[in-house]
Amino acid sequence: MSDVIDNRAHHRFELEVEGHLATEHYRLDGNVITFEHTEVPKELGGKGVGSKLVQGALDQVRAAGLRLIPQCPFVRAWIDKHPDYADLVKR
Repeated sequence: MSDVIDNRAHHRFELEVEGHLATEHYRLDGNVITFEHTEVPKELGGKGVGSKLVQGALDQVRAAGLRLIPQCPFVRAWIDKHPDYADLVKR
């Protein structure tokens, strides 16, 4: 698996695996990023690609000093399972 990249032109984080592209779509407003939708191609289902994508994206959010609004249910559920990322969530 390759690394998660921030495709700012398309407002999404991307992870390419086995020739398929998984994406985390976001909206950035000042220092607040809203994760809107996660897309993982069915060919990559069950391989942990969505989790790797979200973790890589959140690591970049942390490094940039941003606050997060996890609008996407997948991201909300992932953070619930990984409370060490809960401090990123804008309260």
